[in-house]
Amino acid sequence: MTGNVLLTLGRLPKALDLARGFAEIGWRVFVAEPFKRHLAGASRAVVRSFRVAPPASEPARYLDELARIVAAERIDLVLPVSEETPHAAHLRGRLPAGTAMFTMPPDAVLRLHDKLSFARRAAAWGLGAPETHALGEPAAANLVRRGPVVVKPVHSCSGRGVRILPAGADLPPPDPEAPAIVQRFVAGAEYSSCSIAHDGRISSTVVYRAAQKSGSVAIAFERVAHPAIEDWIARFVAAERWTGFIAFDIVVDDSGVPWGIECNPRATSGLHFWRRTDLARAVLDPAHIPLCRPETVLQQFYPALTETQMSLFRGGNFAANLRRLLTTRDVSWEWRDPLPFLTMTATSWPIIRMAMARGVPFGEVATLDVGWYDARATAAAPAVLQSATAG
Repeated sequence: MTGNVLLTLGRLPKALDLARGFAEIGWRVFVAEPFKRHLAGASRAVVRSFRVAPPASEPARYLDELARIVAAERIDLVLPVSEETPHAAHLRGRLPAGTAMFTMPPDAVLRLHDKLSFARRAAAWGLGAPETHALGEPAAANLVRRGPVVVKPVHSCSGRGVRILPAGADLPPPDPEAPAIVQRFVAGAEYSSCSIAHDGRISSTVVYRAAQKSGSVAIAFERVAHPAIEDWIARFVAAERWTGFIAFDIVVDDSGVPWGIECNPRATSGLHFWRRTDLARAVLDPAHIPLCRPETVLQQFYPALTETQMSLFRGGNFAANLRRLLTTRDVSWEWRDPLPFLTMTATSWPIIRMAMARGVPFGEVATLDVGWYDARATAAAPAVLQSATAG
């Protein structure tokens, strides 16, 4: 089976793995991306890239442009990649007969993208989820009186806006334009995941943890086996009858109990651990079980290089960082398709410049113009994109 696949984002290494995987099994790969230049667009795996409106600020135009691409290129499969998924999911009702979409309907995606809704659904399914309330509710004030809490936006990613407050602390005032939650803080080991699912059945789950971070964003990842987490995920996915990529942030407490902290109804960096062709086949075929790459640790080379350089001057563990940098495989390097890696600085320059201007890690600004956020973040998206693409 071959066909035409449309990736709805191209700037991230996840898109590059998907593009290469589908191209290797004979599919023609197209990419829709708000940036003029992007990582996957430099790959020989991509037939053509289309520049589209940023969905965070122009959602209607974004969907119109996706629909035109689908019709013009006779797309067989629309494949959301990352934070744009809640926007792209709204395309489902506009697809022609015979065009599939590998994610759930928008209401299902948004239920899990909403951190309060996700926590309540996990608890309703009998799964471990910390007590969670909307900021401003009396129950939230009562929760912080009983112990430490985490305060974070209802819609966010990459650790943006997360605060940990001690027991008895004053909660910030609620902001209708930036709704937030108050969640019981769970001490323990932090893990992330990425799963491929079809109608509630999981083809494969990767559980991983950060081997190195830039700010709050992991830039090197270690794949681990954790049956308790895998069981938690399988039960949740079955209860939701999920189709598509789905990912979770999970904390395992000292007694070994997993607690679902957040859900990402999309792919995460765990995707890199699957063999590319297996990844593509698992998206297409519910019966296909993808195999993992032999590496158990992977990295994003350029952010890891920056962190290694900075650790030389700010008192970090430079020797350990350098050893990891030189011995860990990069997620984007491929000798048969070298341009994405070699041109990454140029294709990522708009995001790099924005991160430098704001003094934050790359990952914290990489998807500001495409994510589904609160009203204040969405209103700021045009300025973000203008800053990123100027010049």
